[in-house]
Amino acid sequence: MDASLFTSMLFATVVAGTPLIIVALGLLVSEKAGVLNLGAEGMMAMGAVAAFAVTHHSGSPWLGVLAGMGAGMVIALIFGMLTLTLMANQVASGLALAIFGVGLAAFVGKPYEAVALQAVPPIRIPFIADLPLIGEALYNQQALVYFSWALFWGLLWFLYRSRAGLVLRAVGESPASAHAIGYPVIRIRYLAVLFGGAMAGIGGAFLSVFYTPMWAEGMVAGRGWIALALVVFATWRPLRVMIGAYLFGGVMITQLFIQGSGLQIDFPSQLLSSLPYWATIVVLVAISRNANTIRLNSPVSLGKPYRPDA
Repeated sequence: MDASLFTSMLFATVVAGTPLIIVALGLLVSEKAGVLNLGAEGMMAMGAVAAFAVTHHSGSPWLGVLAGMGAGMVIALIFGMLTLTLMANQVASGLALAIFGVGLAAFVGKPYEAVALQAVPPIRIPFIADLPLIGEALYNQQALVYFSWALFWGLLWFLYRSRAGLVLRAVGESPASAHAIGYPVIRIRYLAVLFGGAMAGIGGAFLSVFYTPMWAEGMVAGRGWIALALVVFATWRPLRVMIGAYLFGGVMITQLFIQGSGLQIDFPSQLLSSLPYWATIVVLVAISRNANTIRLNSPVSLGKPYRPDA
């Protein structure tokens, strides 16, 4: 492998892993608070179409990102009202909103299917981007790539170095105990769910405005489900989320490079395209074989409803 091919693959891997990092870290916060939201696919789809539409009409990709974030939060708010206020089942509600969000995004996005946006130029960091091999790949990227790195470090500090992060984790471990000492459990869970929805919306906005500046039905292509799997793969740890996202991003890019390289391979292209999803299944099966790993690292109250007056 020559240097230019390595740089190209590293660049593409970082870009492909970015929406997974953003969405998975948002879901991690929600799950650390004890709320299991399976609606990531729908939130990403709504974020993608809202961001594309606003960017198309306003000409500003950053207004588009804000619109995508808002759309994701609206879907998350609906989920929160169903599960935290009305005490609906979290798994069923999340699945329903995933289907609803994907369907609504396809309907809303019909007028934009033949429209393309102007590509957003990357931000090149002087001097560092001149480093051999990795400089152009890591430091000549879209702004949301740098945002994903800042999000990782900020979340790492928040969860393990701040009092608010300790309270969030306490709510996820024992909401009854947190309520007993005066913490507003439902409000904290609402905020965590809204944060997860905002990050899912930004992840969708990245896809439709920065990654491929166009809208197409089904463009999220299962990334919401992969982000959910990533949180489990990472055993609810931010660093492992980061590593896992780039691992899955690398698998996605590798199959594209293989298909575009002209190599004579006896495998059908559909099988190569399914590699990221096979990788997700294999990793989840491998983790699930050790029940203690899941039990020791997952928040104790994850997916369990809680009513303060009960």
